[in-house]
Amino acid sequence: MGSTSARNDGSTPGDTGGHAGPGRRDLIKRSAALGLVTVPAMGLLSACATGGGGGGGGGDTTAAAGEKTAKNPLGVKEGAPLEAFIFKGGLGDQYAKDAEADYKATYKAEVKHTGTQQVGPKLTPRFAGGNPPDVIDNSGADHLDMNKLSTQGQLQDLAALLDAPSLDDPAKKVRDTIHPSTVEKGMHGDTFDVLYYAFTVYGTWYSQKLLDARGWAYPKTLDEMVALCGEIKKAGLAPWTYAGKYPYYVHFNLFAQIAKIGGMEKWIAIDNLEPNAWTSNDGVRQVVEHYEELAAKKYFLEGSQGLTHIQSQTAWNKGKAVFLPNGSWVENESAPTTPGDFGMAVGALFDGGGDKLPHGTLRAEPSEPYLVSAKGANPIGGMELLRIMLSKKHAQNFATKVKSLTCVVDATEGMTLSPGLASASKVFKEAGENLISLQLQEWYPALTDEKIGGLTGQLLAGELKAAAWIRKTQAEADKVAKDGSVTKFKRTA
Repeated sequence: MGSTSARNDGSTPGDTGGHAGPGRRDLIKRSAALGLVTVPAMGLLSACATGGGGGGGGGDTTAAAGEKTAKNPLGVKEGAPLEAFIFKGGLGDQYAKDAEADYKATYKAEVKHTGTQQVGPKLTPRFAGGNPPDVIDNSGADHLDMNKLSTQGQLQDLAALLDAPSLDDPAKKVRDTIHPSTVEKGMHGDTFDVLYYAFTVYGTWYSQKLLDARGWAYPKTLDEMVALCGEIKKAGLAPWTYAGKYPYYVHFNLFAQIAKIGGMEKWIAIDNLEPNAWTSNDGVRQVVEHYEELAAKKYFLEGSQGLTHIQSQTAWNKGKAVFLPNGSWVENESAPTTPGDFGMAVGALFDGGGDKLPHGTLRAEPSEPYLVSAKGANPIGGMELLRIMLSKKHAQNFATKVKSLTCVVDATEGMTLSPGLASASKVFKEAGENLISLQLQEWYPALTDEKIGGLTGQLLAGELKAAAWIRKTQAEADKVAKDGSVTKFKRTA
């Protein structure tokens, strides 16, 4: 529920395969020219990491409308067909099919389901032709550009969904059952038109079994991490590995670590592309110098620069490296190569020096963006499918099938969770209100994934010093800020 950011590969919450790497087919290039699909040259987008803000949704909801009743609060037209287009990556699409089955039974309607990893290329011509599907899981490397779709009035305003009674308790509105950040992240200007269904925990992932066997404790500070890396290397293991072909995976940790040390006010300046936001932030200096030190001391698995996200996860599963930066989709995505007794776990951000946010602070935010097409044949049905998915039944089904949290608050209470999901839930609860949510990777993926990602790749390979990374990153951000062709967004909190 992965960026990307979060992009679910890492892209979306985990895309098990078929991620497009550098270079796109002609169709994708044509789609980019139309302005409906984002095409990062580096490949994946964070699992959860597509997103945006600004613009206006809209929507003609008279296409297929029925009578509103207590059991049908949105007014779904019985028998009206529904079309769902679901990203089929590391999370698969069975959870969506299960919700569709309930919709079909309730409204005696046929549901056409498409599972794909090419959402943008397949749907760009349909949006252009005025016949988009009703509901879309817009994740993966080839996702649609939601910012542009919203600006063009292609996305249904989901306010009616938020204000509808929840399926579990009619006395509660849907908005009262989901994490508040879900609403914040799904806004384009004053319009809520993207529902981020999953909730991704980002951090440093490791094997609890390995740490216990070696007598190592998860570090609390950056300095403790460096010291432990020395011990790990002496033991003949690599302390870290990462997806070198897509170095922006490292940003899941690096960016959040900057926000923890420097504070959210200074990170918001970075999200807003303000002048000197990178160069005047001491948190940036501390964190980037930390990564420079890790690289200089060769604490990354040799050959990591050439690994995909799947290959880096496999090396980690096999015990070749101890730590991996990733999102909580990693448990499901790496399941084929994870030993049964691996004990997958995730740790919160490290303390630096003079941090603005306390120990235990965590990056955790909504991911897996769902859209309803304003100009689809059945937008009301699309919203109703999302209402079904936001029930406790289907939130728990999602957790069981794909080992990930949803935006539904406390949906997993009382459930027996898989090791990675249990660990993610634990650090999430321990963080309390000290949660970090970032927008830079959502709003400007070409900047973070291509430009800054390229610089990060050089930094981790020992080819670029921290000071140069900071200077060049600021220069790239300034270019975007001055580029009139790039839609800009602004956050205040």
